Amino acid sequence: MEKFDVIIVGAGLAGLSAAYTMAQAGVEAVVVERGDYPGAKNVTGGRLYVNPVRQYLPDIWDDAPLERHVTSELVTMMSPENSTTIRFRSEKFNQPPYHSYTVLRATFDRWLASKAEEEGAMLVAKNRVDDIIMENGRVIGVVAGGEELGADVVIACDGVLSLVAEKAGLRSPGAPQHYAVGLKEVIELPRETLEDRFGLTGDEGAAQLFMGSLTQGRFGGGFLYTNKASISLGMVVGIKDLMEKTPPVEVTCLLEEFKKRPEIAPLIKGGEQVEYSAHVIPEGGMAGLTALVSDGLLVAGDAAGFSLNMGVTVRGMEFAIASGVMAARAVQQARERNDFSAASLACYQQMLEQSFVMQDFKTFRHAPHFLENPRLFGFYPQFAGEVLEDLFTIGEGPKAKLSDTVRKHLSIGEAWRMAKDLWGGLKI
Repeated sequence: MEKFDVIIVGAGLAGLSAAYTMAQAGVEAVVVERGDYPGAKNVTGGRLYVNPVRQYLPDIWDDAPLERHVTSELVTMMSPENSTTIRFRSEKFNQPPYHSYTVLRATFDRWLASKAEEEGAMLVAKNRVDDIIMENGRVIGVVAGGEELGADVVIACDGVLSLVAEKAGLRSPGAPQHYAVGLKEVIELPRETLEDRFGLTGDEGAAQLFMGSLTQGRFGGGFLYTNKASISLGMVVGIKDLMEKTPPVEVTCLLEEFKKRPEIAPLIKGGEQVEYSAHVIPEGGMAGLTALVSDGLLVAGDAAGFSLNMGVTVRGMEFAIASGVMAARAVQQARERNDFSAASLACYQQMLEQSFVMQDFKTFRHAPHFLENPRLFGFYPQFAGEVLEDLFTIGEGPKAKLSDTVRKHLSIGEAWRMAKDLWGGLKI
């Protein structure tokens, strides 16, 4: 059996960050990727917050193929007949070093893979890992492409439904409420057209989140990110709600209806769809995290459940990068001890606990429960739309007081329920 120092399963951001870090340290690392190339099967809404991970890969950001730095944040609540949008723009976000960028994974991941290979990492694409090899309860390798490959340590970066972690006994098939399905299209537009439609200058970018009737009462929402000459547009819907809520609906149909909305259609008019993708997304927060360490095995990125929906922001890529780098550092420490047991590799868990990764998961541990509230996707968008519609309408007779207009749409019972919702929201 051919043997390597480390085998990394999956060439996403976690796997490539681990490979890059280990190759720089002279550790023999091979990345096994089932896609035609890194990024071919990797899906993300399209936004990376750079500040948390600058220190983990400090020498790559000046040359990284990032799209636009985000200067405008928009949140839109949709009801069937109207919508309410809050737009925030900050000149601080327009000053380098920029805190967040839009990203196209097919471009970025391929580039990061080339950087890892330049440092000495090996990449084997178009090969699927079908099994792990165990000996006396310890992972000692994988079966890929019908061949057995041995390693001191295997790092599972094979995505949210990690086969490697499951076969090693670190995770079981998850509960539906801990997952969502995401659909995404990349729609090309001439750069000048895109910048005119969104009011952008140079490499400024916009990020917009949508909630409300677009998911027909189900957990989830929509997103839109501006790239240099394209738009990333998509939708996320909770799997539990897709299974249980009636009438049943196809997510693809929800996306098509979303694209027809008057808030969206003019923005993508004349564009050409050049990419279509779908992906399962971790939504469980702290409760959805898998075990991270066993004898000869570490788990990072989406495979560990490192995706966090905070309501107004959804994060994942920076967790993947940081966890991949920390997994690599843990392997380096284990090599110095020549001990690849779970006890030796547990320094990975300790690094995560001391980093922003686990600290953010603990801080926002109540977010998944709060976001399950169906009123966020039904009542509030409807309420906001109806109140604003009345406030801006001038009829034939005298105009009511603004406070009376609001009270007309807000019963005592609804006010009490809003107070309870607010109290729940204060926990996040």
